[in-house]
Amino acid sequence: METVQALGKYELRGTLGRGAMGTVYDGWDTVIQRRVAIKTVPLPEHPDPETEEEIARFRREAQAAGRLTHPNIVAIYDYGETADIAYIVMEYVDGPTLKSLLDKRERFTLPDIRRVMDGLLAGLQFSHDRGVVHRDIKPANVMLNGERQAKIADFGIARIESSNMTQAGTVLGTPAYMSPEQFRGDPVDPRTDIYSSGVLLYQLLTGDRPFEGSVTSIMHKVLNVAPPAPSELSTLVPAVLDAVVLRAMAKRPEERFASAAAFAGAIGAALDAPPPQKGPDEAEATMVSPSRGGTPRAAPAPAAPAPAAVAPAPTPARKPIGAIVGGLVLLLLLAGGGTWWFVLRPPAQTPVTATAGGAAATGGAGTTGGGSAPTALPKAPASSPTRAPSGTAAPGPAGPSAATPPPAAPQSPVAARAPAPAPTPTPTPTPTPAPAPAPAPAPTTASSGVGTPAVPAPATPNLAATARSLAAAIGGTSCVLAHPTVGPDGGVTVDGFAGSNVAAGLHTQLVDRAGAVPLDWQVQTLHPVFCSALAVLRPVAPLAGAPDLGLRLRLAGGIAALHDGARILPRVIAPHFGGYLRVDYLGHDGSLVHLYPTVADPSQHFVAVPSRRLAPGSLLRLGDNGAGRPLWEVGPPYGTDMIIAVASSQPLLRTDDPANVQDSAAAYLRRLAAAIAAARARGEQVTATVLPVDTLPPAH
Repeated sequence: METVQALGKYELRGTLGRGAMGTVYDGWDTVIQRRVAIKTVPLPEHPDPETEEEIARFRREAQAAGRLTHPNIVAIYDYGETADIAYIVMEYVDGPTLKSLLDKRERFTLPDIRRVMDGLLAGLQFSHDRGVVHRDIKPANVMLNGERQAKIADFGIARIESSNMTQAGTVLGTPAYMSPEQFRGDPVDPRTDIYSSGVLLYQLLTGDRPFEGSVTSIMHKVLNVAPPAPSELSTLVPAVLDAVVLRAMAKRPEERFASAAAFAGAIGAALDAPPPQKGPDEAEATMVSPSRGGTPRAAPAPAAPAPAAVAPAPTPARKPIGAIVGGLVLLLLLAGGGTWWFVLRPPAQTPVTATAGGAAATGGAGTTGGGSAPTALPKAPASSPTRAPSGTAAPGPAGPSAATPPPAAPQSPVAARAPAPAPTPTPTPTPTPAPAPAPAPAPTTASSGVGTPAVPAPATPNLAATARSLAAAIGGTSCVLAHPTVGPDGGVTVDGFAGSNVAAGLHTQLVDRAGAVPLDWQVQTLHPVFCSALAVLRPVAPLAGAPDLGLRLRLAGGIAALHDGARILPRVIAPHFGGYLRVDYLGHDGSLVHLYPTVADPSQHFVAVPSRRLAPGSLLRLGDNGAGRPLWEVGPPYGTDMIIAVASSQPLLRTDDPANVQDSAAAYLRRLAAAIAAARARGEQVTATVLPVDTLPPAH
């Protein structure tokens, strides 16, 4: 894609964004003479059902948004395909996304919030009236034009009329903004967008999302916990808005507003309502705000602070067949003759949405549960993968149903004693004033001129120096894969991963070092069991400051999380230099499975999948159907695991591993670290990336 300069009548003048699914270009329509945004995705050389679904979803985005012509929806102008890419031509919006403003901690006034929500809900009402449910309303998909009017973008997972696009076992959406019915896998309707819009309104009012944490943690809270009222978190929020926000975020769809228009009307009525009259005592009282956290959010037990790191529970003796691993079940599908194959794509850059906002978001904080690494299951029928018997599962973590301590009783607000009224003064005759004395001469300064010295302007922070200081602090902290970058908005963003045992302390240290420079903390917290893997990859990972050589890793479809029974389908795009890949799955108990390459295992009917040289930018697909090819499926216990991918210009490990499944990752990671160091010493190219995998209980 770097060599493409035009698509039909459209000139490509620059890149607006790039991500795992596609690229967005700054384009120019040479016929109509207008600026446009062009969103592209690569077309595979050898289509398969899963890839065809991804392309069909892209076409549906054009279909869904193309039928919607409204001032508050980003307009779709054209759709086309070439031999190797598909593209959507859309309206160019000269303005930021809500996400970019919220990430900078920009606060919105109530009139600003009303204007944004009016535009958002007007666009949603228009799309709902025409049978289109967006299903991924979030700040990254709401853009603001030059007049600060909201425009809805990215209808990539929209549900059109009565169609059912949700694949079994997958989560479509962004967890922090998803509705309860989306987490349960239930059918969705316009009230799903009402819920997500309520979450967005909550964030605009308070500056924070109602629920944070890992995907598992967010799902539990969305299904079971009521968020604190917005007015409890910000004194600027009128209490009359609390009922409006919480109704939009009701757990049951029938308890929410019936339409986007009704939601907008309720917001307007609440903001137009006269403020409540204060009583005489209330007017002079000082209110002590209640602590954050509303019923039924549990208060932490004071006598038992959480340890900095939790050692994984000992794993019971491993059986050769039927073990279940950290959220991953290794399956075998025999489909009658054939051997391993994989697809190579022409060099292509990895894509992004038209709003430059990502759709997949996962959290890693609060990983729970223990597990063991995936092991092969017995020979499966040719028709479908075999599920592991539930009795073989290792003990799982305490789930959402585990008992939680009751919330601490809130402290009653304390009113300060009102001051005694001053005595009424007695009027006295007004005396005749004496002549005013002559004014004293104005003080002089060392230099003649204006007497009041000018206040010097504050010094502009040195962003580059700040970034170097933050990088030094990160480099001196173990269990971190992160790096600071200077943004165009005058701040510094820190993106990457950190162990839960060091994340909080590092964040505090970086905030102190940043001083007046805005710090955007985008670091995902991981279980400390992954610290060894982060240390191995740190010298060559772009997230730690190494050069970005184009290696990309994602799950098929760009989905955010996987429910029990869902297939795990890693997709790896080779770096710019091509070369050799190693892909491994790390369980959160320290166990490991080799996903690529694999060795032959006659007892499990595996064929060997040797490492072979991949062309630059080509696509490696793992977990697809094929005779003798292992399949991986989500199973209990659930939590956050990790896939790592390492690319090198020459093979890193000269000998094959003795087995596809190892009881411990420690020995392999030591060998991998030594191989990476040796390759770099020889001047070979090496790069690496990681992908946390959140696994969830069955969708009901």
